[in-house]
Amino acid sequence: MLPNSPGHLHRGFMNKNEPADQAISAISPDQFRATAAAIEKSIAQVIVGQQEVVRHVLISILAGGHVLLEGVPGLGKTMLIRTLGNVLDLKFSRIQFTPDLMPADITGTEMLAEENGRRDFRFKTGPVFANLVLADEINRATPKTQSALLEAMQEHSVTVGERTYKLEEPFFVLATQNPLEMEGTYPLPEAQLDRFFFKVNVPFPSTDELVEILDRTTGSNNTLLAPAASSADILQMRALARQVPIASHLSQYAAHLVVASHPNTPDAPAQVKRYVRYGASPRGAQALILGAKVTALLKGRYNVAQEDIRQVAPAALRHRLLLNFEALADGITSDSITDDLLQHVV
Repeated sequence: MLPNSPGHLHRGFMNKNEPADQAISAISPDQFRATAAAIEKSIAQVIVGQQEVVRHVLISILAGGHVLLEGVPGLGKTMLIRTLGNVLDLKFSRIQFTPDLMPADITGTEMLAEENGRRDFRFKTGPVFANLVLADEINRATPKTQSALLEAMQEHSVTVGERTYKLEEPFFVLATQNPLEMEGTYPLPEAQLDRFFFKVNVPFPSTDELVEILDRTTGSNNTLLAPAASSADILQMRALARQVPIASHLSQYAAHLVVASHPNTPDAPAQVKRYVRYGASPRGAQALILGAKVTALLKGRYNVAQEDIRQVAPAALRHRLLLNFEALADGITSDSITDDLLQHVV
């Protein structure tokens, strides 16, 4: 395990109430890379293939962000998050989203309790009070229930009545959703989508990967994973990632990508002007920069390259681009718009 970090460590992604100064991390870039490699190696003992999916989830966590995993049922989305909960020595909870799930089932509720003849209301915490929260099939619940996560994801706190309860750090929401065209799903509100650091598409496995999945899941082997990192490790790795320097022209490149995603800007590509109703938010630019910083560290560099930004762009932008009806009719996806942006902005 890595040594404990001195002093206060930053709570994470885009919280306006956080102080501007950052803690100095107690770990080196080499320790960062070694711990990340140990996490990925442990996950690979359970999850077959999906290296890019695992890498993007790890980047999000080390940047302090939440992740939305999308794919058809049976691709191991829930298994990946459960495995991550075993590999990281964090408090884990699972919320199964269903149409009858209520907001209080997520955040908790005030309950009347009696002690020594006195009655008083006490707050009973919900499953969101954990370090790693699995929001399983999040788009099966109604928008009202989905929105119960908004404050927790943004402010890392829960307000019930007149009291606000802080969540323990680190805090991550890892959500899974089925494709929106599947029956019984509700599209996530744009405000909630924007709070996810990355949206990661989970592909169907290849034939060889499927054979290995069958070998692992239909036999008697039961892999037991030891924790590869603690909460202190994750907080220190997050602090180190924020200290990675980035050249001003690369910050301008990330900003240009986001600005060019808006159809009403002069520099927007023709595809954007035709198919995009609204482009990425400033959170998209923050995700590009923080994701690129973590990517650079994972590659053994303590500086950001343009390729790092380009590598995380699809996961950072795909859920932040609002397409119009013409795009739907022509079969245009947000990933194809992102590809066009990457070719247009140099």
